[in-house]
Amino acid sequence: MTTKSLCFFVGFALFCMLSATHTCAQQRASGKITGKVIDAQNKQALGFATVSVITGEGSGRQLVDGSITAENGTFTLPAMEGTYTLVVEFIGYEPLELPGMTISREKSTLNLGDVSLTSSAENLDEVVVQGEKNLMELSLDKRIFNVGKDLANAGGTATDILMNLPSINVDPEGNVRLRGSENVRILIDGKPSGLVSFKGSSGLQQLPANLIESVEVITNPSARYEAEGMAGVINIVLKKENSQGFNGSFEGITGSPLNLGFAANLNYRKNKINWFVNYGFVYRHTPREGFLRQDVFSADTSFYTEQFTEGFVNSRNNNVRAGLDYFLSETSVLTGSYLLRRSDAHRITDIRYEDYDVSRNLDSYFQRQQNEVENEPNSEISVSYSKSFEQAGHKLVAAVTNLDYWENSDQRYTEFAFRPDGTPIPSRNLLQTSINDEFERQWLLQLDYTKPVFKEGNFETGIRSSFRDMENDFIVSEQNESGEMIPLPGLEDVFLYDEDIHAAYAILGNKSQKLSYQGGLRAENTHVKTTLVLANDINPRQYTNLFPSAHVTYNISPDDAMQVSYSRRIRRPFYGDLSPFVTFSDARNFWSGNPDLEPEFTDAYEVGHIKYMDKGSIFSTVYFRNTQDKIEKIRTVDEDGFSMTLPQNLLSERAYGAEFTSDYNATDWWKMDLNLNVFYAQIDGSNIMEAYKRDTYSWFARYTTRFSLPNTLDIQLRTNYEGRQRVAQGTRKALYYADLSGSKDVFNGRGTLVLNIMDIFNTRRTRMIFEGPGFITESDVLPRRRQINLSLNYRIKQSKTAKKSDILGAD
Repeated sequence: MTTKSLCFFVGFALFCMLSATHTCAQQRASGKITGKVIDAQNKQALGFATVSVITGEGSGRQLVDGSITAENGTFTLPAMEGTYTLVVEFIGYEPLELPGMTISREKSTLNLGDVSLTSSAENLDEVVVQGEKNLMELSLDKRIFNVGKDLANAGGTATDILMNLPSINVDPEGNVRLRGSENVRILIDGKPSGLVSFKGSSGLQQLPANLIESVEVITNPSARYEAEGMAGVINIVLKKENSQGFNGSFEGITGSPLNLGFAANLNYRKNKINWFVNYGFVYRHTPREGFLRQDVFSADTSFYTEQFTEGFVNSRNNNVRAGLDYFLSETSVLTGSYLLRRSDAHRITDIRYEDYDVSRNLDSYFQRQQNEVENEPNSEISVSYSKSFEQAGHKLVAAVTNLDYWENSDQRYTEFAFRPDGTPIPSRNLLQTSINDEFERQWLLQLDYTKPVFKEGNFETGIRSSFRDMENDFIVSEQNESGEMIPLPGLEDVFLYDEDIHAAYAILGNKSQKLSYQGGLRAENTHVKTTLVLANDINPRQYTNLFPSAHVTYNISPDDAMQVSYSRRIRRPFYGDLSPFVTFSDARNFWSGNPDLEPEFTDAYEVGHIKYMDKGSIFSTVYFRNTQDKIEKIRTVDEDGFSMTLPQNLLSERAYGAEFTSDYNATDWWKMDLNLNVFYAQIDGSNIMEAYKRDTYSWFARYTTRFSLPNTLDIQLRTNYEGRQRVAQGTRKALYYADLSGSKDVFNGRGTLVLNIMDIFNTRRTRMIFEGPGFITESDVLPRRRQINLSLNYRIKQSKTAKKSDILGAD
């Protein structure tokens, strides 16, 4: 961290803190509402509960004022003449709404006496009735998916969860796309994570699904969010129990192919302290298979190659997360958390190459095996401080996060050559090794300040600094005729990636009757330096960009609203995009980064509409994305049939799309939801080759139906279809698959047994066609076969629906 950056951060923090102590003069209220919040069961006072005064109904509800109860549970809120609803909330308790709170000249003080809250976690001495969250909570600017209610996620990973969500597609390799774009920012608990640093979104396969509470999808983020991610932001929220007393849940998993797992989620909450611990362990055997055929031709020669791949990965993943919330006072909270992950994997991949002459006669074949041992420990530490001021919504939040990640990969490759009749060709045999050590260290500092302004407006501002250092020590060696292991030219070096990003933002919003609006501006300064140590190749880059955003919402009625939004986004070439090292698991098909890659910029526009009905809701959006310097992987093949794939900048892409999401409760026992996304894009890659200028269109559909049968038996079926899509250099063929799940409550409601079958018909395959100068390549890969999981979840305590008679205390 540079001295200049540190001074900037500290100076801005002091400015915000000093500003926070100054409040605008406000007209004195004509009355007040007082009371005391207590536990309905033991009558103890509940300090630090949130009490809010609300006016209006439905989507027209407005916050008038709010506060936090004193340590003895008492509160006093000013209120002018009128009729209000009082909302009382406290962590671990059912929220309470008290309508009809009237302040008049005749009765300017309203004393409610004891206001009783019922704990949302009682001892299970009886059969429990569980309050159920909706699977999908829709709003115009963000969609929240409570993934624990989705039966298809049982026994899976974070990747499986994303695969089951509307707007999101996950290819069989684990790469995540949002509305058809791979340029999406993935956060965990609102922060970057080591899981998606080196391996991209495929690293999410190491995170068990049973540690995840919800997923937030934001397709057109405001200036509050970092500008990274052209298609938007996906935020994975981990579980953090906060119910009063001691609570816990345990889950065991078994499956075929082998999938053994265990998870525990524990918390203890009393008075000012809440601590939580999550642990997850998974051992998996993941088989894969694939096929590739390639024609290579030139003016004077041509040949044909087929490639067959089979292999498996045996992996062990451990995840431990612990944290503590400490309420320093009735207005300030200090939170700390520590996350430790370790992944150990053993990968075996067998590849058979068959080479044919121009007459399609077998000329020779080769057997190659990759044997890899991989270790990945990483840790994350986060500390945050939150300060609430007297005025409701007036808040200051500061956070510091440290990330430390390390990966070691030790690989051995053997390759044997044979004539068509099986006779060995010893002179063409190979023995190669690859040793790869990768490190990442990152500091993230963030300060956010929010203050209500005007009558119903809001002002937000903040700063964020990220300091990231990454290192890749890479060497590939080959055995020579004397038996010595000699480094291959160009495949031995140390690659350094240093990235500093400093950002500041401001957002101003207001509301006038049915119309609400906000505008924001974010400035980001980026400094990236890549270094090849042995080659002494240094490539520094620095640029500053502005990212405006605007959102306008019109509430047609309490159940009907529209929104128009705009944001400017960026995709920076990251470590994997820039690293020049070549993958070596496949001796004929190589992948590499591109040190000359430039960032891509996108202007994103959306018009959205949401309609709530008695039995469901409909969410629809039309969108347009205009991208300059689009980054896309381009494949080239040399005259020997060896391919190289690396990212390159195309000129542009213009994408138009429409998305529809609906959930419908047909009856008390039948629920369904549908997501449909259609889009059209114009890709211009003529800077590379005129043939890479083309139009493309595709569509995605996902349908889920769930039946709640007698005796707590639930059955769920999900079907998915991704249409054929043209890309700059070829075609991605259609992909389709179906999942089936069933659950049954056991142990008098304390436990749930879930059977889940993912990809019932083994059809979730990646099928591609690439065309370029002198070659045509077609591939068909099934990286993960049908998975059957059986899981058992057991709860020590569990939420239950509060009885109305338990909520209201005596006046």
